[in-house]
Amino acid sequence: HSNCVLPPVLHCALIRMARPASLSFSNLISTSLCPSTVQSQNLIADNISVVEGETATISCRVKNNDDSVIQLLNPNRQTIYFRDVRPLKDARFQLVNFSDNELRVSLSNVSLSDEGRYVCQLYSDPPQEAYANITVLVPPGNPIIESREDIVREGNETEITCTSMGSKPAATIRWMKGDKELQGKSKVEATYDRMFTVTSWLRFTVMREDDGVPVVCIVDHPAVKDFQTQKYLEVQYKPEVTIKVGFPQGLIREGENLELTCQAKGKPQPHQVNWVRVDDDVPSHAVITGSDLYIENLNKSYNGTYRCVASNSVGETYADYILYVRDALTTTPKPTTTTTTTISATTSPPDITQDSQAGPEAQRLDHAVIGGVVAVVVFAMLCLLIVLGRYFARHKGTYFTHEAKGADDAADADTAIINAEGGHNNSDEKKEYYI
Repeated sequence: HSNCVLPPVLHCALIRMARPASLSFSNLISTSLCPSTVQSQNLIADNISVVEGETATISCRVKNNDDSVIQLLNPNRQTIYFRDVRPLKDARFQLVNFSDNELRVSLSNVSLSDEGRYVCQLYSDPPQEAYANITVLVPPGNPIIESREDIVREGNETEITCTSMGSKPAATIRWMKGDKELQGKSKVEATYDRMFTVTSWLRFTVMREDDGVPVVCIVDHPAVKDFQTQKYLEVQYKPEVTIKVGFPQGLIREGENLELTCQAKGKPQPHQVNWVRVDDDVPSHAVITGSDLYIENLNKSYNGTYRCVASNSVGETYADYILYVRDALTTTPKPTTTTTTTISATTSPPDITQDSQAGPEAQRLDHAVIGGVVAVVVFAMLCLLIVLGRYFARHKGTYFTHEAKGADDAADADTAIINAEGGHNNSDEKKEYYI
């Protein structure tokens, strides 16, 4: 063997047939490859990542095998399996499958000492090798989250720290506040046992809306999923003050009563709530009960700004209500309406009391007036005709003329009278009509 003058196939044959007592079988196999080896695509092995304590499976696969021997070596070049025989006395290695095209071995309870490059060898001409790198993943311990202060006042800056220890490889840390992701600053430290410790700091200014909101430290690592811890924020803030009107609703008039309620919310809860009147005193008969203000029989002298002031250990806040009292409503008695029925020859147009009548309505009014005037004129003419008719009817009559018979032959009127026969009794009666 030391001269390495035999072909590799004969070496394999000698190895299978001879087992000198002076050499262990594993040492003999590990030193049998004197010829140089090549890495080809015919022999395939895959890299493996496995979590510490779990099981890794190493597979040596041959695409085209010509009855050559397959063996598996550890990172120290010690033979783990030669064909289906395990020379290495480590019971954690177990044969999963052996055939002409595959040698598959499992390694249970993996530890950091098992990490390294494992070699698959095929005794062909020339010999071939493929490599399977085992990477051992060590999950981090439970993350630790701490804050600089437990209670923060609104508007101040707070700092929260999250630490992930004892992982391999180093973990990454992300931050969430509610449903919003925040950016922190991280520092990675390596320890003597090839482990890593990661520390992340998060700084931000808190608002009152952050009270009770969780800040979550999320640790990302290939060996674990959904690894996180959280801390709820406790924020103190000044009171938030609002004024609610109990009554009246709408416009406020003289003689009415007023009730106002001051609603104050803060952390801690307001310990004092006061009512004051800006630039003047609260009316003497006003009643203040806790956060309620009651004023009865309002008048205009009470107009002004009424302020509710609430305070706690953080600070003081107020809200204003502007009171404006209007005149009381006056009730006007309804006028009595007398209806008189008259017979008239004319009609008067209705009174128009709304200034808003215009356009088509005004035109209709004009037409009504013109029609009324025409009706009056026609009625007056008819009355005039009736009066004239009655007048001329009274002047109709019968009368006698002083013409005598035979007057036509007289030379003049005197002669006619002298020569007239008889008197009026024998004269013809004549009627005349004057039109």
